[in-house]
Amino acid sequence: MPWRDRRDSSHAQARERVGKLLESGTGLVLTDYIVDEACTLAKVRAGSDAALRLLEIVERSRAIEMLWIGIEHFEAAKAFFRRHADHGYSFTDCTSFVVMDKLRIRDALTSDHHFPEAGFRILLKPA
Repeated sequence: MPWRDRRDSSHAQARERVGKLLESGTGLVLTDYIVDEACTLAKVRAGSDAALRLLEIVERSRAIEMLWIGIEHFEAAKAFFRRHADHGYSFTDCTSFVVMDKLRIRDALTSDHHFPEAGFRILLKPA
């Protein structure tokens, strides 16, 4: 990884899981919203150089499929967000849920407890 947040107890687990996924030939799907969140977090926690390295890895990786949210997914995410306002879902969570549902992806490389609430399986143990 280009940077490591020492406060993130899931880092080693995530690194190991990504390695296993890539070894098995499984690619990763990222949306522009996820890249936005990851780069912003990297910059806040580790500085601009770390965020730029992360962005470069995403851009160069052949194992990552980039998917743009676009108007269709954005509208679906708004509807999901409104229907589930009683949950703690972020809007970015909702964009992930609608994209994953459309692509029939059930597994999420996260420990976020909102994903199982929405019917997805998390690949990282909650911290």
